[in-house]
Amino acid sequence: MRHITTNDSPAPTIRGIADHSWQERGRCHGMPAKEIDELFFHAARDRAAIDAAKAICGSCPVKKACFDYALDNEIRHGMWGGLTEDERRPWHARVNKRLDYSRVKAAFEGRDVHLSDTEREAVTRHAYVRGWSPERLAYALRLDLDWARDLMRNAAHAVADRDRYWGQADPGEPADDEYVGPDDAEEAASPVQVPRQVQTHALIAALRKAA
Repeated sequence: MRHITTNDSPAPTIRGIADHSWQERGRCHGMPAKEIDELFFHAARDRAAIDAAKAICGSCPVKKACFDYALDNEIRHGMWGGLTEDERRPWHARVNKRLDYSRVKAAFEGRDVHLSDTEREAVTRHAYVRGWSPERLAYALRLDLDWARDLMRNAAHAVADRDRYWGQADPGEPADDEYVGPDDAEEAASPVQVPRQVQTHALIAALRKAA
């Protein structure tokens, strides 16, 4: 099933979760398994192996994809993207707070990419102000429908709170509970209602062609 869209922007360059084609372009591709183990899964203080592996990674055309793959899949052991386990540790520690708008944009363009909690929140808020249904959000993020409804509610409250804080809300703006959507009895049969559209200028500017 596909959503009909008028989006004609170029295909995103970020690989999808199941796309491993980048590995064939790596400089280490085709090396003997024993040599790969010695160089890229070396002992912690084997400087000769580390230096040799970094020399190979330094000119590798898919170094960033390799690095992202290790972060996305929580691979902490070995050399990935030209960085050792110790060098990648700070990146692993804060990966769930990453906010990369190229990933957010790719998600809107239909690419199945790894998203941090922060990026998922950005996608949800932008989907809310665009008037997406929970069903469409669930499809885009590969989520359970009930979870997508919960995310939409949270986005509605966040947008309402933001508008009040910045003084953008209309004088006759509905109360918080009116942003929740249909009551529990009707929830399973109908999507969350979006009472009004609120422009989020920063996101719309960054993603104006994505959705």
